[in-house]
Amino acid sequence: MPLTHVRTFRVRHYECDAYGHVNYANYLRYMQETAFDASAAAGYDLARYQAMGCQWLIRETDIEYLHPLRYGDSVQVKTWVADFRRIRSLRAYEFRLAGSGELVARAHTDWVFLDSTTLRPTPIPRELMVAFFPEGPPDPAPPRPRFPPAPPPPPGVFRLRRRVEWRDLDPAQHVNNAVYLSYLEDCGVQVAAAYGWPMSRMQAEGWAVVARRLRIEYRQPAVLDDELELATWVSNVKRSSAVRHYIVTRVSDGALLARARTLWVWVDLKTGRPIRIPRAFLTDFAPNIV
Repeated sequence: MPLTHVRTFRVRHYECDAYGHVNYANYLRYMQETAFDASAAAGYDLARYQAMGCQWLIRETDIEYLHPLRYGDSVQVKTWVADFRRIRSLRAYEFRLAGSGELVARAHTDWVFLDSTTLRPTPIPRELMVAFFPEGPPDPAPPRPRFPPAPPPPPGVFRLRRRVEWRDLDPAQHVNNAVYLSYLEDCGVQVAAAYGWPMSRMQAEGWAVVARRLRIEYRQPAVLDDELELATWVSNVKRSSAVRHYIVTRVSDGALLARARTLWVWVDLKTGRPIRIPRAFLTDFAPNIV
């Protein structure tokens, strides 16, 4: 059995968005902090990794949002290592409301073990594996499922450019994994406005579009002053949900930095329950939909 670790966070006001919910990116920040604590509890804090000349880098995150967190809530984030492969490790997470134990989110993060000098993958030491699995490492993990390919973009693919700012960076000197979610969220807000549906119009009509599940794959790091282009379009439209795809590239050389897909659900602002996607919205968005 793997070691498990639980950390409790009290939701702070500045972590919430305009709907009063914890912003999507902050779930990833909770996950990262809990993972650091879990590693330290197993004897591998950041200083030890630094002495080893190694570090972990997130390759992919898959998170499912089940119930919104609000200001003042206390959430317990439980994490454990699900498996080890030669250079990768899958870490699982559960978010539960303190007191009731209600499951509000769950996630997995695929980490890659790197040599800090070359920034290339390096084999995970066996003693590290044993630290997280005191009873012995688990059986070899099956191959990771590939990130699902997006359908070809429609003629109305939306493109947004932005430059990496100092505030976007973490101590590793590249854009933090959670910041990409802020980029995607801003892109989603701007594409909606471009097709005639600013946030104010949605709110006036009494509904919102909220994320149910997000999967993002990080391919290369973005650094200070990189100019990024975010391209986005929609597929898999159903009664009350749709999938939005995102591609993040570096403008200078066209390098693929990240790709993501989000399952969005249309909900009534008062009840929080799913509603049918308004016909007028689908009509206006038709050029952006596959």
